[in-house]
Amino acid sequence: MQMIEIEQIPGGATPPPIRVGEATIGEDAIAREMQYHPADSAGSAQFKAARALVVRELLRQRIEALRGTDLPDDRIDDEDTAIAALLDRELDVPEPSEADCHRFYRSHPERFSEPTQLRVRHILLAAAPDDAEARDAGYRQGEALIRSLHEAPERFTELAQRHSACPSKDEGGELGWLVPGQTVGELDRALQHLPEGLHSRPLASRYGWHVVSIDERIEGELLTYESVAVHVRHTLREQATRRALRHYLLALEADIGVEGVSLDDDAGGMLMQ
Repeated sequence: MQMIEIEQIPGGATPPPIRVGEATIGEDAIAREMQYHPADSAGSAQFKAARALVVRELLRQRIEALRGTDLPDDRIDDEDTAIAALLDRELDVPEPSEADCHRFYRSHPERFSEPTQLRVRHILLAAAPDDAEARDAGYRQGEALIRSLHEAPERFTELAQRHSACPSKDEGGELGWLVPGQTVGELDRALQHLPEGLHSRPLASRYGWHVVSIDERIEGELLTYESVAVHVRHTLREQATRRALRHYLLALEADIGVEGVSLDDDAGGMLMQ
């Protein structure tokens, strides 16, 4: 979605109103809607809220245009029910074929495998993300610890108990068996690509630096197609529905007319949530 932010308008002028056909979506409505669209900034939340209101207004106007036709009046009074009835009437979503499902399964083995399991130990050297001095010192300390561990691997428990800022220090740095999603995101992503053994450099996270040892790694096995066939078909049907929604909303935008906001390729995403 493209929308001009207030800070970018010369002289603090009021941004142009958002119009859908003859209807206007005001700043107050967008402000009320923002609570339902959490984002990493106020500007992003504003964008999402405005887009959601534009999408619902496009659908509302289409529903009004169909009153008395194939859309029963008794299903129009409740907005969510009316939207569901409208989309059921007007969206053409092809059913994925068995060949499509098999092809998708073969092309995405990582999506249909058991998770890789890692037995991990670590030493956390705490440093806030915005404390450059502490980050530098922590990295140098991590390098020194790794050199010590290369010379004497049996000291990991001792060094974890002395230096780690993680509660796992009481267990000698043991995190046990981990699968994806069980630790902080940036560390989790890095762990998935590490071989067994002591990693050669400290790994960063929002909490500081981690000296990491992968003590054992069990690769996830690909699940059989039969065990995931329902999930594969559901995934393809959802993708097809998203594409159909995007084309449908862009067609409504062109037909009804929208000013102040331009719907992008994710326009139908909020209706899938």
